[in-house]
Amino acid sequence: MDWQGQKLAEMLMQVLLVASAVAAFLAGYVRGDFQLMLLVYAAGVVLTALVTVPNWPFFNRNPLKWLDAAEAERHPRPQVSAAGAGAGGKKKSGKNK
Repeated sequence: MDWQGQKLAEMLMQVLLVASAVAAFLAGYVRGDFQLMLLVYAAGVVLTALVTVPNWPFFNRNPLKWLDAAEAERHPRPQVSAAGAGAGGKKKSGKNK
C-alpha cells in the first residue's frame, strides 16, 4: 500500500464508520431496538474492515520508485565520525552559590 493508498484507506474507514453509526442509530431508534442497533453497527465495522484492511489494488495506484542497488552503491550514506560526535557533547559547568 502506497502513501496515497494509506490516506484513502484512512478516509474510507472514517466515512464508513460514521455512516454505519448513523445508520445503526436510525435503525435502532425507528424500531426501538437496541440489539438491532448493535447488529447494524457491527455489520458496518465488519464491512469497513473488509474494505480497508486488505491490500486491494486501488490502494496501490501511486507506487514509490526505489533507488536502484547499483545507484545506492555509487552514492553511499555519509558516516558520522567519532571525533565529531564527542566534541559537541561537553556540558557547560555553572557556578552554584
